[in-house]
Amino acid sequence: MATIISLVNQKGGVGKTTTSINLASSLGRLNKKTLLIDLDPQGNTSIGVGLNKGDMPHDIYQVLTEKCQIEQAIIQTEFKNLDVIPATISLAGLDVELIKKFYTDDDFNQYEELKNILSRIKDFYDYIIIDCPPTLGILTNNALVASDSIIIPVQCEFFALEGITQLLNSVIMIQSELNPNLKIGGVLLTMLDARTNLGIEVVEEVRKYFKDKVFNTIIPRLVRLVEAPSHGKPICEYDPKSKATEAYFNLAKEVIERSGN
Repeated sequence: MATIISLVNQKGGVGKTTTSINLASSLGRLNKKTLLIDLDPQGNTSIGVGLNKGDMPHDIYQVLTEKCQIEQAIIQTEFKNLDVIPATISLAGLDVELIKKFYTDDDFNQYEELKNILSRIKDFYDYIIIDCPPTLGILTNNALVASDSIIIPVQCEFFALEGITQLLNSVIMIQSELNPNLKIGGVLLTMLDARTNLGIEVVEEVRKYFKDKVFNTIIPRLVRLVEAPSHGKPICEYDPKSKATEAYFNLAKEVIERSGN
């Protein structure tokens, strides 16, 4: 049965989508059958694994609004052991539809839709990785309810911990009301420029705050890592010898060790 992991941080630009793509592809390369779900209306994760609009006959919006079965929305990528369910801008209107259904259906919980749907395919994968939007709204809450754990990417820059308390409060709320088994799987330091004192100071600050929750792996700031999504490839395919490729393989190994899957 799959371990479901959501990448969550309501602050944008922290490397959440980059990590979702590259963690999922690295797990696949490590012989773990992996499903990557794009839950962000911007659809950057979908583009980052080489999809375009013509490749998306169905998407996660249609799945969550019961316009298609989840099996119909799964696309097999060209990368080893990696499938994806894409997102389109249609997903931006999901909040309104779920809230409307909540008020018209007494048995419906707008935060459990994704969990219920994923229960049908969990046996087919080792890992399901969910890229969440940079908000703490209904989409992210659906991911939290469906997940076994979350990874919090934190950028190694000033104000790195801004908003983290709000995120942790959301996690506590979900744990107490809807998903008592939800765990913080780890905090991932991203975009480190080791040449700057600020980057090193942020690493120390985050490790002091989160202690052993912080992954040993730190993702460096590299041009090649930024370029890879525009070519529709994970970094391990775009530049196999990159330091970022090594970093994401190390992260995948840590995730496997921590999850025990």
